[in-house]
Amino acid sequence: MKLSQIKEILTGLDHVEFQLENGTIVPKHFHITEVGILTKHFIDCGGTIRNEKIINFQLWHANDLDHRLAPSKLLSIIKLSEEKLGILDGEIEVEFQQETIGKYDLAFTGTHFLLMNKQTACLATDVCGIPVEKQKIKIGEKPIASCAPNSGCC
Repeated sequence: MKLSQIKEILTGLDHVEFQLENGTIVPKHFHITEVGILTKHFIDCGGTIRNEKIINFQLWHANDLDHRLAPSKLLSIIKLSEEKLGILDGEIEVEFQQETIGKYDLAFTGTHFLLMNKQTACLATDVCGIPVEKQKIKIGEKPIASCAPNSGCC
């Protein structure tokens, strides 16, 4: 989810709620303790140098059971971060502590924000020799129309 999308969604909400993919609800007394830009400058296993920027929200909760973050307050935090840090629209990543700090993509279900598990992946599969997983079809089924003879997809 992009920052512009969360801002648009927040304008129509009366409360902010987060849920993990496994159904666990983040306690309603959470805080967003940080909004920032994370920059990752790295080289992948195929030798390609990459630069990534992502907008980061850090979600945290403590013993402050009376705390509730209103949508308008979160919008003001976002606006301040845009002004002070020069944050432009971009993808959001959420950090949330459980057994360790987890990093999540963000989605919206229509009622609450969903913290979606992130996965690692090889960015240079064409260079490092990882075979591309072939599509499996049941014997007797027609091949997919885009599967040409000798294309390796069947």
